[in-house]
Amino acid sequence: MNGQQTTINWYPGHMAKTRRLLKEQLRRIDLVIEICDARMPLSSRNPELDDIISGKRHLLFMNKSDLADPAMNCEWIRYFREKGISAWPTDASKMRGKETIGLIDRATKEIVDKALEKGVRKTVRAMIVGIPNVGKSTLINRLYGRSITKIGDRPGVTKSNQWVRVSPYLELLDTPGLLWPKLDDQVSARRLCYIGSVSDEVVDLGDLTIHLLEDLCGIVPEKVKERFRVEDPSLKGVELLDAVCAGRGWLLKGAQPDYDRCCSVVLDEFRAGKLGRITFEKPPETTNTEKKDND
Repeated sequence: MNGQQTTINWYPGHMAKTRRLLKEQLRRIDLVIEICDARMPLSSRNPELDDIISGKRHLLFMNKSDLADPAMNCEWIRYFREKGISAWPTDASKMRGKETIGLIDRATKEIVDKALEKGVRKTVRAMIVGIPNVGKSTLINRLYGRSITKIGDRPGVTKSNQWVRVSPYLELLDTPGLLWPKLDDQVSARRLCYIGSVSDEVVDLGDLTIHLLEDLCGIVPEKVKERFRVEDPSLKGVELLDAVCAGRGWLLKGAQPDYDRCCSVVLDEFRAGKLGRITFEKPPETTNTEKKDND
């Protein structure tokens, strides 16, 4: 907690290499499966991706939808589909492989049928893409039926492309999480830190935890009061952090707040979904409509 507004940015060297390899592999790809986080569907989509995959068949899986507000899941699905994107709410850790493969089959039916007309049984190749820590490898492991790619609760676990044959006629390419070189929108950058898509090592965890708690107090104040035993969710800054430390008993000698423990546990509990189902972002149309109503 340095009291200064620091710029969040994280673009390690392997991401630049990933971007080049992704472009090179696209000519071999029949379908792009993009994974985003349902709690922040805009912030967790790489804004460069639409241009990179332009012209390719495209599925968008809003993963961790079990941790997001159900009503907002529906609004976001409607929003993406109105934009021509085939979007689906998913929980990669529990999803049924047959249903997901069915979506892939429908998305690639045209090219498979064309190959069959020529007497060829085509092997579909799909690329799994997304920012770090949204569940790409978890999805592949689920479809494969057992663990074949590394997974973790920190960004950067997958650092190279890996082909996985799911069935005789379906191959998936697991790619490393890809951010963009400059995170211009610092609100979105902070949200990426909340879900662990940006390494904790490059941010001030005290400031990050304060921002997370303030955002949660604005969205689900009663859950913050219950989970962290905070009487006044309108508190801001260090006062809010102090209240959480006092409420949960995270105190050092002399009743001094244990900020390190507080930051660690608050972030871990949010990422584990222990504060319930929360969505940080509304679809743009929803925001615009509400603004007109307020005017």
